[in-house]
Parts: sequence; structure tokens; C-alpha cells
Amino acid sequence: MSLWTDQYRCLSVPAEMAGELQRALGRNLRSFREAEELSQEAFAERMGYHRTYWAGIERGERNLTLQSVEKIAAKLEIEPLLLLEGRIARG
Repeated sequence: MSLWTDQYRCLSVPAEMAGELQRALGRNLRSFREAEELSQEAFAERMGYHRTYWAGIERGERNLTLQSVEKIAAKLEIEPLLLLEGRIARG
């Protein structure tokens, strides 16, 4: 085993947490969409995505790049990190 592997082994993500950021992102985006009272199709178009791809984002099945998260946040006029938090309040 290499020194690098030994040193960074503690940084691995437990299996039960894998994908949690994707799911949090999806939940938060769905909350924004519902607050705007828009259909998935209308909101996806506003964000620049196809409806079926957007549905996968909301379900936490799509792995977006950080650049994509930044672009979506800019369109929503919020800080990107807010989209990755456990729950956000939309007011």
C-alpha cells in the first residue's frame, strides 16, 4: 500500500452517504421549482435543460459538474453552496 493511500484513507465517504450531495441538490432545486409554481418542463427550460434530464437531477440521479451548479445558482440568483445544503428555506 502506498503512503498516499494510507494518508488519505480517512477521506473516503461511507456507503450510506454516497450521493447525498446529489440528492440534496435535487431536493433543493425541486423546492425552488415548486416555490415558483412551475412544472418540471417549464423550470427545466428556464434552466437550459431537457425535461427528462432535469427530472433525473431532481431525483438525485444526475452527477452535475461544479460549473453546472454554478450556472444554475446564477440563474436562481443565489450562492451555489446553498444548493448543496441539507435543506434550504425559500422565502
